[in-house]
Amino acid sequence: MDICRLELAEQELDKIRKLCNEARGAILTMTTLAKSGHPGGSMSTIDFLLTLLHLINIDPLHPEKEDRDMVIFSHGHVSPAAYSALGLLGYFPLEDAISQFRLSGSKFEGHVEPDVPGIEWASGNLGQGLSAACGFALAQKMKGIDSHLFVLMGDGEQQKGQLSEARRFAAKYDLSNITAFCDYNKLQISGAIETIMPQNIIENYLADEWDVIEIDGHDLEDIQESIFTAVENDNPTLILANTVMGKGVSFMENKEKYHGSPLSPDQLDAALKELGLKNELNRYLKLRKEFQPQEIKHPVPEFNLNTGSPKIYTERTDNRSAWGNAITEIARLNPEKPLAVFDCDLKGSVKLNDYASLVPDKYFQCGIMEHHAAVASGAMSKTGIQTFFADFGVFGVDETYNQHRLNDINGTNLKLITTHVGLDVGEDGKTHQCIDYLGVIRNLFNYRIIIPADPNQTDHIIRYIADKPGNFLIPMGRSKLDIIKDEEGKVFFAENYKFTYGKMDKLRSGDDAALLVMGTLTGRAVEVAEKLSRQNIHIQLWNVSTPQMIDPKVLREAASTGLIFTYEDHNVNTGLGCCVANKLVAEQLNCRLVKFGVENYAFSGDSEAIFKLYGLDSDSIVEKIKKALNN
Repeated sequence: MDICRLELAEQELDKIRKLCNEARGAILTMTTLAKSGHPGGSMSTIDFLLTLLHLINIDPLHPEKEDRDMVIFSHGHVSPAAYSALGLLGYFPLEDAISQFRLSGSKFEGHVEPDVPGIEWASGNLGQGLSAACGFALAQKMKGIDSHLFVLMGDGEQQKGQLSEARRFAAKYDLSNITAFCDYNKLQISGAIETIMPQNIIENYLADEWDVIEIDGHDLEDIQESIFTAVENDNPTLILANTVMGKGVSFMENKEKYHGSPLSPDQLDAALKELGLKNELNRYLKLRKEFQPQEIKHPVPEFNLNTGSPKIYTERTDNRSAWGNAITEIARLNPEKPLAVFDCDLKGSVKLNDYASLVPDKYFQCGIMEHHAAVASGAMSKTGIQTFFADFGVFGVDETYNQHRLNDINGTNLKLITTHVGLDVGEDGKTHQCIDYLGVIRNLFNYRIIIPADPNQTDHIIRYIADKPGNFLIPMGRSKLDIIKDEEGKVFFAENYKFTYGKMDKLRSGDDAALLVMGTLTGRAVEVAEKLSRQNIHIQLWNVSTPQMIDPKVLREAASTGLIFTYEDHNVNTGLGCCVANKLVAEQLNCRLVKFGVENYAFSGDSEAIFKLYGLDSDSIVEKIKKALNN
């Protein structure tokens, strides 16, 4: 790491002290102006932050250089400290941050956001920053970049379980290029840490094979020496900094009230006088009124992977095997390209054995630490490495929804592959039946969901997303499936099939009704159409692999029959049927809609038996369609 080992001269330290004083004034002014914010922790963090920014390899004029050191704010509520320090050092005009803090349309939001130069990761949910740092640090090592990651955390945050996951991962993968800083002011929102939730911070880090340095968090000499030592350590290091909430203003110090309460204008005036600073609140108020929001554009990454040619399956197999085969071939075709897959102790079940054997340096085993894996893989996906995270549906979607939400806010490019979704889980039962994956991830604005119908479409889809930016969820069941064939008995998703996002595939023609199906049940839907055809009932059958994007032309064709059925291995209240209903209303189509799906938590049992028990087998659907047609 390119860090100056020579100690800063006393003259330079005096300059930093003056900047810390100015930063405290900025912190207080912006929070008073916004009438909200977190001044207390910002003031206890600022001495470390400004000293750190003077030492590390990062250029305020080019803060996105690939070989830079990085600062991750895990306790994102100290945004006033972050914006003040970065503004003072020339990353952007400080007056913009002060006047626009928490203002609608401004990038200077209440918690740190990566639209601000110098901010790497948006945080609001405590406990996730160290996981993000692990993803970034691992990416830098994969690329051979000698840089360092600094994670700034609060002390109350140490109560979060995800931090223990991140600590273990950092130790396992020898991420000595991570230094974590803990602002130990011993106060959180409701009072003293020792009464709210006692914790053994030092002992926890030592137990997970970290080095720990304890310092006075307001002594600049102590701070800089701890940074030098941490960077040279062979292990990831925690700097535990004893600090004072509200440091620098006598009536704020050691008061938990100021964790999240700004000063009144009169209190601000008194505080600025104590700091020896001019009160410019009125000037900033005028700038605030004059602010006009500006569009923020984000660069789109290019991965340029060789995705190979489709593999065509003719025999019954499972989608997860098709995924495993596809990602292994992509890895083989791209030996020098950045690619990574994260797994949580399910290598055999999510079919990563061959991939892990082929490219062990691009396979990251996280153990049973899904929350950490979701964030670390998300962070890595922002670095130009095409990153996949494979897991069971209940763990990769339901358990980690909050982590994926933060990934989405951060503009990640994660490819989330989930197996064992829907009722197609087997005997594990209702706790493992992820019957809400579509309903859950539909809430995330930038996640695209693609649900494959059979192994051949799975292969096409994996090759499609492997070269694409953005977040994708690819959910699939557990069991082996029949190969989908056309009306002539030929493989439908064959070599000449081309997957495009939003495409709906017509599997059968008919005028009596239309059946729209997704995922695991597609093969059964073909059985339904063929059984009905033998009874002289001819239905349109459409495979819907992208239920978030229903093709209006297809929907009009389906609606022309007067009756649409939806068929899904998913919660009937939040899945495909709801997507179709919404689109019918939006397109003002007058058509009857009947939804077939999962109506309650199901029992354990063989998948075929479970489908039959809950009326989702092909014979049951045939009878339900006939009944609806006769009504």
